[in-house]
Amino acid sequence: MHWYSILPPIIAIIIVFWRKEVILALVAAILSAEWLLAYQNKTEVLFTGTIGSIERVIEIVVSASNSRILLFSLLIGAMLAYMRYSGGVTATVELLINKGVAKSKKQVGLLTMFTGTVVFIESNLSVLASGILARGLFDKFKMSRARLAYVIDSTSAPICILILLNGWGAFILALLSNYEFEQSAVSILWGTIPLNFYAIIALVLVLYTILADKVHGPMKDAEHELAKLEGEQVPVQPTKARFMLLPLASMILAMIGFMLWTGNGDLASGDGSKSVLYATVFACFVAYILLLSSKQFSHKELVDTGFKGMGEILPLVTIVLFSLTLGASLKELGTGIFVAGMVGDYLPISLIVPVLFLAGGMMSFSTGTSWGTFAILIPIGVPLIQTLGLPPSLVIAAILGGGVFGDHCSPISDTTAVSSIASGCDLLTHVRTQMPYALFGGVLAFLGYFIASLIMI
Repeated sequence: MHWYSILPPIIAIIIVFWRKEVILALVAAILSAEWLLAYQNKTEVLFTGTIGSIERVIEIVVSASNSRILLFSLLIGAMLAYMRYSGGVTATVELLINKGVAKSKKQVGLLTMFTGTVVFIESNLSVLASGILARGLFDKFKMSRARLAYVIDSTSAPICILILLNGWGAFILALLSNYEFEQSAVSILWGTIPLNFYAIIALVLVLYTILADKVHGPMKDAEHELAKLEGEQVPVQPTKARFMLLPLASMILAMIGFMLWTGNGDLASGDGSKSVLYATVFACFVAYILLLSSKQFSHKELVDTGFKGMGEILPLVTIVLFSLTLGASLKELGTGIFVAGMVGDYLPISLIVPVLFLAGGMMSFSTGTSWGTFAILIPIGVPLIQTLGLPPSLVIAAILGGGVFGDHCSPISDTTAVSSIASGCDLLTHVRTQMPYALFGGVLAFLGYFIASLIMI
C-alpha cells in the first residue's frame, strides 16, 4: 500500500480544525481519496475521480445496511421532535426529580451512565436511550450537552466491548474463529475483558466526571457557554411523561425483540442495523398513536412535527452519509492496511502489544470505524501470537481497545455523529471536548500495555 493513502483523512482533519466545517472536510477527503484511486488506476484524475466520488456516495446509499443507518438517523429526529414538542420531555424531567431519582447532578449523571450500561446490546441504542432520557435532565441541572455527549459516547462502546454479549462479541468471535489456538476463541475473548485497559479507563473517567462533578479543558469552556444557550431556548410546558417514556421503552424492548428475531433466538447473533431501524420505526409509531389518541394533536400536526424533527437533524445525517462514504473510499485506497503496516517486524517484543494498540487507535481515527479496524488488525495480530508466543487475550485486547480509542477521537466517525444526534450537541464541540479525555485514557492504556508486556511476555 502507498504512503499517500493516509492523505485524505489528514486533509479532513486539517479542514475540520481549520475551517470548523465537517461536511466540507468530508467532501474534500472523499474527492482526494477518489482522485488518488484514479491516479492509482492510471485513469484521468480529476474527471474520473470526481465522478467516482458521486458513485461512491450512491454505492453507500444502495447498501442495505448503510441505508438502514441513514433512515434510522432521520427517524430519530422525528421521534425526538414528538417527545419534545408534546411536552413529554419536560414532564419526564419533573417526574424523575419529584420521584427523587434525579434530584442532583450526581444522580442525573449516574442515571445516564446506568441507562447506557443496561442497554449494552447495541452501541447506537445505548447512546440513543441514555442521550434521549438525559437531555432534559442535563438542561435542568445546567450541565452542557457536550458533557452529555461525552458521558453517553464514552459509556456505550466501552461497555459493549467489555460485556460482549452482543453484536460486538459475535463479530470479534467470528474473526477469531478463523484461526487455531491452544485455547478456544471464546476463552480468549473473555480473557480480553480485564486486559482492555482503554475501555476500563474510559468508564472510570466518566464515573470520575459524574461523582466529582468536575470537567476539564474545552469541556469547561462548554459549560461556561451554557448560560448563553439557555437564553435562546423556548421551554415547552410539561404534559404527560408517558409521551416520552413509552416510545423510549418501546424502542428498547423492540430492539431486544428484533435482535432475538434476526439472530434466530440468539441475542449476540442478531443484526444490529436491522434491529435498531425496526425498533425506531416501531417507537415512532407508538409515539404517533399515543399523541394522536390524546386528542391534543391532529394527524397533520404530527406529520409536520415529524418532518420538522427530521429537518433539524438532516445536517448530522449528511455527516453520517459522508463518513460512511469516506470509509468506503479509504478501504478501497488501503489506508487501514497502510497504517497497520506500521507495526512492522523489527520491534522489540515488549513494544509489539503497545504499538498494536497505537496502530488500532490511528487506524480507527483515520478511517472512522472501530469494527473495520478489528477486521484488519486481528488478522495481523494473530500470526504474531502464533509465531512469537504472545498472550492471545493481551494482543486481542490491545487491538479492541485501540479501535475504541481512535473512534472516540475521530471527527469522521459515524458513532461520533450518532452521539451528537442523541445528545443534541454540535459535532465539533463533542469531538473537541471529548478528545482530551480520550487522549489521557489512551496514554494510560499505552503505558498499561507496555507494563503488561514486560510482565506477561
